[in-house]
Amino acid sequence: MTQSPDIDATRQWLKALSSRRQQLQEPLAPVVEGRLRRIVGMMIEVEGITAAMGSRCAIETGDGGWLETEVVGFHGDRLQLMATGEMVGIKPNARVVPVASDPSVPVGDGLLGRVIDASSRPLDGLGPLQTHARRPLLAHPLNPLQRQPIREPLDVGIRSLNGLLCVGRGQRIGLFAGSGVGKSVLLGMMTKHTEAEIVVVALIGERGREVKEFVDHILGPDGMARAVVVATPADHSPLMRLRAAWVATAIAEHFRDEGRQVLLLMDSLTRFAQAQREISLAVGEPPATKGYPPTVFARLPALVERAGNGPAGGGSITAFYTVLAEGDDQQDPIVDSARAILDGHIVLSRHLAEAGHFPAIDIEQSVSRAMNDIISKPYRLAVRQFRQLWALYQQNKDLIAIGAYQRGADPRVDEAIRLQPLMTAYLQQDVDEGVTVDEAQQGLSQLLSLTSQPT
Repeated sequence: MTQSPDIDATRQWLKALSSRRQQLQEPLAPVVEGRLRRIVGMMIEVEGITAAMGSRCAIETGDGGWLETEVVGFHGDRLQLMATGEMVGIKPNARVVPVASDPSVPVGDGLLGRVIDASSRPLDGLGPLQTHARRPLLAHPLNPLQRQPIREPLDVGIRSLNGLLCVGRGQRIGLFAGSGVGKSVLLGMMTKHTEAEIVVVALIGERGREVKEFVDHILGPDGMARAVVVATPADHSPLMRLRAAWVATAIAEHFRDEGRQVLLLMDSLTRFAQAQREISLAVGEPPATKGYPPTVFARLPALVERAGNGPAGGGSITAFYTVLAEGDDQQDPIVDSARAILDGHIVLSRHLAEAGHFPAIDIEQSVSRAMNDIISKPYRLAVRQFRQLWALYQQNKDLIAIGAYQRGADPRVDEAIRLQPLMTAYLQQDVDEGVTVDEAQQGLSQLLSLTSQPT
């Protein structure tokens, strides 16, 4: 015999009432609060609570609002916090409450075409993110023995890179340059012309004006269609600038784990290091190398090692990290450290940029450590021949300019002089022009076919 609907409804109501009565009988968890005791520079000291490194706390402001902070250190029984925003309206002995935080990042195809900040909040005014999955912000790097080796080239759309440096899928390369020599424009060209399925761009510590210019003018609608931009301008706190690098890397890891080819462009690794330096110095860590504490040099490889190839059969993250050479000093500690931990470096020359040579890539100083595993031996010899001819002309450039070199004195120099206009044209490229790997290699072979000297 079936039961009436009224009886079923009554039973459900009684069950819900019993559950609610049980909840009311359970003791409520006490709310733990601390008090703000000291502020020195960017460092906030709090006592009365305990929290783990990296967790979040909220400080009550004078207007009844809350300021979000992050635990960055300890000093005795006091927590050392740093604000994620401006420290406005904070009063002595203000209430401090630990906040349950989820150190994760929204991921998925809903991020494509969007511009977000380090807290994964949209900056483009296009509404909420349409994502349905999240990924931990700080993940463990892959086992190095499980990574597939770098064996296939990645087309980045730049003739000099595709033809002479041969970037491989999963390679991590540094882009070393001073300010104002075309780093951002070169990154934009890669975004528009690369064959990678997904492009993740991290703009860390840049001027706010440059973020909009990069998105609207350098990337454009075509570049943004398959790109995700994580932007944290220079006026944001060092915590947010640091977090932006981890957010961009976590997003790139998600697409790599889906089996896609990802191009990660981070501008710049130097701003990431400077943000870590600000935090480390604020908590009292002593400086070691030209003002940089040891933690900075430990964080750099921890970030870089998360890029690269995935396990066999999976995707890859090919990463370009721009490194700002202060005063064009190639011996800057961050430049030197990045050069040691990356799989190659591309040097942009201010002299070439001032001469109107774009992209201003100094081929003599640029190296791809994975190139020999990607290209064939005959083509490797062709690349070597081009570099030798280019270096010969540069070494004798001053003598040639003043007329001190006499043609016929050295056949190889004569060859370099004759081919110099063609080599210069090969290295230059218009911003809107894209050159594939095959086109770049065919162009190099055609150029060298004009030589009279054997390889």
